[in-house]
Amino acid sequence: MHPLLLMVTYFLVFGIVLQSRFGNDPSRTGFALYFLAGMLPWLALNEPAARAPYVIWENRTFVKRLVFPVSVLPLNHAFSALVTSLLATAVFLCAVAVIKGAVPWTASLLPLLVFPLALFSLGLCWFLATAGVFVRDLVQVMTFLLTLWFFLTPICYEEAKIPVALFPWLAKNPMFQLVRFYRQILLEGAVPNAMAMTKVWVVSLAFFIGGYACFARCRKTFPDVV
Repeated sequence: MHPLLLMVTYFLVFGIVLQSRFGNDPSRTGFALYFLAGMLPWLALNEPAARAPYVIWENRTFVKRLVFPVSVLPLNHAFSALVTSLLATAVFLCAVAVIKGAVPWTASLLPLLVFPLALFSLGLCWFLATAGVFVRDLVQVMTFLLTLWFFLTPICYEEAKIPVALFPWLAKNPMFQLVRFYRQILLEGAVPNAMAMTKVWVVSLAFFIGGYACFARCRKTFPDVV
C-alpha cells in the first residue's frame, strides 16, 4: 500500500495540480505512463534504502546469534521491494497494452535492467545497514537524502528541463540512467545505448561487491555495538 499511495500522491501533485506534462503529449494519460515508468525502478530502491540503516538494530536478537546469516536481513527488504516493483511493472504493461493497443517488443529487454537494479539496490542496502550500526541517526538522514535523490532523478519531470550545466553531473546517477532505460524499452520501443547500459552494469556490480565486502568486514563487530 505504501508504494501505491506514494505513486498516487506524486501523480496528483505533479499531474493534476501542477499540470506537468512530458514532451509534446498534453494528455494526463501520457504523463501518467511516463511518470509511472520512471517510478518502477524507484520502487525497488526507495523502501529498502530507507529501512536498511535500522535493519540490524531492528533484528538485534538475531545479530547476537553468530550462526544466523545476518547478511540476509538487508537482502530480505531489497528482494521484497524488487518483487513489488516487478508486480507493478506487470500491471503497468497491462495498462500500456490497453491504452496504446500493444506493448513494445523492447519490453522483453527488461531483465537486462532488473538485474543491475537488484545488484545496485542490494549493494547499497548492505552498505547502509553497516553504516547504520555505527551512526544511529542515519535513518533520519536517509529520509532527506532519498527525497533529494528522488527530485534529482527525472521521474516526475522530463530530462529536457534539467539545466545544461547540471545535466552531465546528474546523468552520472545510476537511477537517472535506469529511469531513462525503463521509459525507452517500456514506452518508446527503443533499445538503450549499449555503452550507457554497460556503465550501469559496472557501477551496479561495483556497489554489489563493495557493499557486501563492507558488510562482511564489519559483521563481527555488530554484536558488540548493538
